[in-house]
Amino acid sequence: MNWKSELKPLGIIVAVFFAAFFLPVGLHRFDNALTEALELVKWYAQEHVLLCLVPAFFIAGAIGVFVSQNAVMKYLGAGAKKWVAYLVASVSGTILAVCSCTILPLFAGIYKRGAGLGPAIAFLYSGPAISVLSIILTARILGFEIGVARAVGAIGFSLVIGLIMAFIFRKEEAERTAGIQLPPEETGRPLYQTIIYFFLMVAILVFANWGRPDVQEGAWWTIFQIKWLVTGVAALLFGAVLVVWWHHKLWKIVVTGVVAALFAFLLPHEPLFAFSAGFLGMTWSASTADEENGEWISSSWGFAKQILPLLLMGVFVAGFLLGRPGNEGIIPNEWVAAVVGGNSLFSNFFASIVGAFMYFATLTEVPIVQGLMGSGMGKGPALSLLLAGPALSLPNMLVIRSVIGTKMTAVFVALVIVMATATGMIYGALF
Repeated sequence: MNWKSELKPLGIIVAVFFAAFFLPVGLHRFDNALTEALELVKWYAQEHVLLCLVPAFFIAGAIGVFVSQNAVMKYLGAGAKKWVAYLVASVSGTILAVCSCTILPLFAGIYKRGAGLGPAIAFLYSGPAISVLSIILTARILGFEIGVARAVGAIGFSLVIGLIMAFIFRKEEAERTAGIQLPPEETGRPLYQTIIYFFLMVAILVFANWGRPDVQEGAWWTIFQIKWLVTGVAALLFGAVLVVWWHHKLWKIVVTGVVAALFAFLLPHEPLFAFSAGFLGMTWSASTADEENGEWISSSWGFAKQILPLLLMGVFVAGFLLGRPGNEGIIPNEWVAAVVGGNSLFSNFFASIVGAFMYFATLTEVPIVQGLMGSGMGKGPALSLLLAGPALSLPNMLVIRSVIGTKMTAVFVALVIVMATATGMIYGALF
């Protein structure tokens, strides 16, 4: 036996043994952190996998199949005009208004389709960071100044970070884009059909995840009250599009709609059943329609296999370390609150680090920061957390690494943290 070759597996076995032997089961903080990790995974699965990620996987899969690679390269590719590419990337992200995890399949889709690194990164940051609703909520709850600062900072971040990433990795990008062979321009489906198709899918994603506002009045509250009606209408129109333009069997779409409607009628307070029935039926219909629709399902499943396990693992680790909003993990909340007071370099840097690694669902960062500010958090660190938190998380980093590699991911994360820290210090000094 070659013992040298067995040293690595022996070391792993010994390490696992000692970790199990000294596992601090029974200590309140460890047991509570473990419970928080499992609770966060459960909450994430219930609130985000079906409503956020499943539609995002289907949209990402559709990008890979139905969006012309020529179109991606024309507007987001390395050879596109920079102002066009970055404008399209930032505006697209703004419209989506999704969390740091839901944006990942979409980012992977456009990047693998040939989008330049800079515009793809701008899109990756802008999606969760520049939500119009989150900016408005920030201004109403935390103050007008910090709301404006967050909007300006997030828009600037998406553009500057994208440009810096493109500059740093220009050689790698040149090699990657040089290997992309553009197919001849297809003249099959009219552009307006593809636009309507994607518009309806994005509408389903956005309205199904429309958050409950704190103030029960105004336009946002009105939309929240009718969110499922709007989602249902968008789904109905989407079904019609699938039949008329995407060659699905009418009877299969009708059966799917009837089953979803029955769930909605019988279980009106459990919309996940109707929502899930709709997507399962659509999957069944698409997978048996034709080769193109089958590729759509296959592409969507490929994104799900790549992304979902890493996300759930990352959510578990984030929950163990920092707990859920309002609860604490292995790291006490008092420690966090104590080091983010004032406007020092350390307090801003620490707020950026915590924000970057903690998972925030869409809009949850606002009440969390509100609670921390009530515990003594300075305005500078509050902005630092708002700029770093929604755009990044530990699950998010794990998936980004699988798409663009460790080096690029590390640079992206470092840029977000450094820029959030600097912006927080400037804001804290001014206000």
